[in-house]
Amino acid sequence: MSTAAPPVTESDLLAAKPSAAAVAKKRLSSPWASLAAIVIAVLWTIPTFGLLVSSFRPELAIKRTGWWTFFSDPQVTLDNYRAVFGQDGGVNMADFFVNSVVICIPAVLIPLSLATLAAYAFAWIDFRWKNVLFISIFALQIVPLQITLIPLLEIFVHIHITGTFWTLWLAHSTFALPLAIYLLHNFMREVPAGLVEAARVDGAGHVSIFFKVMLPLMTPALAAFGIFQFLWVWNDLLVALVFAGGGNEVAPITLALANLSGTRGTAWQLLSAGAFVSIAVPVVVFLLLQRYFVRGLLAGSVKG
Repeated sequence: MSTAAPPVTESDLLAAKPSAAAVAKKRLSSPWASLAAIVIAVLWTIPTFGLLVSSFRPELAIKRTGWWTFFSDPQVTLDNYRAVFGQDGGVNMADFFVNSVVICIPAVLIPLSLATLAAYAFAWIDFRWKNVLFISIFALQIVPLQITLIPLLEIFVHIHITGTFWTLWLAHSTFALPLAIYLLHNFMREVPAGLVEAARVDGAGHVSIFFKVMLPLMTPALAAFGIFQFLWVWNDLLVALVFAGGGNEVAPITLALANLSGTRGTAWQLLSAGAFVSIAVPVVVFLLLQRYFVRGLLAGSVKG
């Protein structure tokens, strides 16, 4: 006597259907995807590797032959780096390097702190005109940075802070806030409302919820935006040209490289060494913190 099969329910169909995260993982882990990633990584790394090789080659070798000839006629010298750091009467980039560090740290911490507070307010506090204000902040992302430089510079001139680090800190923070608030707000909205309600039942206010509940959960998102902002500020040239005041007291290393290429356009050995010094810090920061960067980018994405 045959037994009829039980009917297939909707829950059974949903269980049998692969999740979006599983499908994405399967596609990205295919051999072709891995091969494409390797090819892109190699092509992306070749110019940087050539810059590194050129920075250690003698001046005559750099001007006469391409960097790839290093492997057939290897010649190594540290004279380029001695000249870049002023030890052989060249251009002393150590001061500009320190300026870049001094600019980057506050330019990351200021927007990160303000955006975290604003994102919590937009995500979990009800107040009048909240949606209109949030949309207005989001719309600021489409405003080109170039058209805001002169009005912002006029404000700094009026309050007499031009030629100081404050102009660069405030300028970078102003340009970073719209994107930071938007990203952190979206991440906070992914936190289960039951977790916040449980904290409120235990008597926690907004301050306690923010510091004890939200901040520990937001570590990947904060790290991701912090790395993104650091790389953007460190590699920036336009904002430095406008707000550094034309002097070397607060000029970052990118501005020093621009001046070096303008005054010593034929000194390829100095340009290669100085350029590699400028990219060394972003590369090290990204390699050390890349797992936090990837986790922060994936936070709040599709879940299986």
